Amino acid sequence: MSIQSTHRPGRPHPALSRRALLAGTAAGAAGLSLAACGKDKKTDSKTVTVVTHDSFHVSEDLQKAFTSETGYTLKIATSGDAGALVNKLVLTKDAPLGDAVFGIDNTYASRALDQGVIDTSATVTLPKGAESYVVADTPALAPIDVGDVCLNIDTGYFTGKGLTPPATFEDLTKPEYKGLLVAINPTNSSPGMAWMLATIGHFGAGSFAGYWKQLMANGTRIAEDWSAAYETDFSGSGKGTYPIVVSYASSPSFTVSKDKSSSSTSALLDTAFRQVEYAGVLKGAANPEGGKAFVEWMLSKAVQEDIPGQMYMYPVLPDAALPEALTRFGQLSKSPVKVDPKEITTHREEWLSTWTEAVGK
Repeated sequence: MSIQSTHRPGRPHPALSRRALLAGTAAGAAGLSLAACGKDKKTDSKTVTVVTHDSFHVSEDLQKAFTSETGYTLKIATSGDAGALVNKLVLTKDAPLGDAVFGIDNTYASRALDQGVIDTSATVTLPKGAESYVVADTPALAPIDVGDVCLNIDTGYFTGKGLTPPATFEDLTKPEYKGLLVAINPTNSSPGMAWMLATIGHFGAGSFAGYWKQLMANGTRIAEDWSAAYETDFSGSGKGTYPIVVSYASSPSFTVSKDKSSSSTSALLDTAFRQVEYAGVLKGAANPEGGKAFVEWMLSKAVQEDIPGQMYMYPVLPDAALPEALTRFGQLSKSPVKVDPKEITTHREEWLSTWTEAVGK
C-alpha cells in the first residue's frame, strides 16, 4: 500500500487504500451478510465500534488516551473504500454495524444523509472554518480532514526534455504532451472518481466526455487503480514511463530529497478536486454516547495534528501543527474545482456511464 522509498514505513499512501469502489452484486452480497451479522450483535456500553475505510490510522498512544479519558474502548471495523463503506452502511442501516463512522467523503455524503444512515441529532462543535465543508446543512456529519486529488508530474522528465510542464486541464490535449498522462478508472478508484469529477466541474456535465475523448486521442493511458498508475506507470516513482499521473496534492511531500530541500515531483493544483472526509454517529447505534465521544475526539487538537502523518490528509482544525514537508511540498489548491455533493449523488452512475463510453472502456 505504500511508496516504499518515500513514505513512513508501514503507513499507506492515502490514494491506494481509497482506490476500490465496491459495486453491483459484490456490494449487495457483502452488505446483506453484514446485516445478518448485525442483528445478532451483542452490545457493550464500554466499547465504541467505528466503521471506517481501510486507510484509517490514528496513533496507538492516542487511541489509548481516548480510552483513559472517556472510559470507552475503540473497536475499528474497516469496510473498504468510501464507496464500499457507504454501500454497507445503507444496506445495514436497520441493524447498524457500529456506533460511529469515519471516512464517508463528499462524493458519497449526500447519499449517506438521504438514506438516513447518520443520526442527525448527534451534533458536535465544529472548528472555525469547518462549517464550509458541511453537507446539506447537517453538521452531524462532521468534517474531519481534507485533501486534493490532482495531477502530479515528474519534474526531472520535463527538465531533461527541455519541455515546459503542463499546468491546466486543456494543456493535456496538446501534441507536446501526447502519450504522457496516466489517469485512473473512476469506476474502480476513488481518486479516479475525484479527478473525473474535477473534469466535470471544470468543463461541465455536457462537455466533459468530449474532453476525455481528446485525452484518449492524445495517448492517455487509463490505469485500473492508483497503485498501478503511480507505482507502476508513473516515471516519478522510478519505475514507469508516464511523467504525468493522477494522484494527491500531498504526494510530492513524500518524494523529497535526502536533504529535504526539494521534491522530484510536483502537483498541478489548478487540476485539483477537494475530497473531504467526515465522521458521524450512526442512526440506531447501540452506544450513541460513545459514538459522539469518538467524533469529538477526531476533532481534538491531538488527533487533528496526528492526521497528516497517519493518513496524509489536512486536518480541518485551522491551528493544527503540520509537518514541514507537507506545508512546503504538499500544499492544497487555493481554488479547487467543486461539484455539489447532491449533484454527485444524483448523477454519479450517469456520469460514470458517460465516461466509460467516452474512453471506450
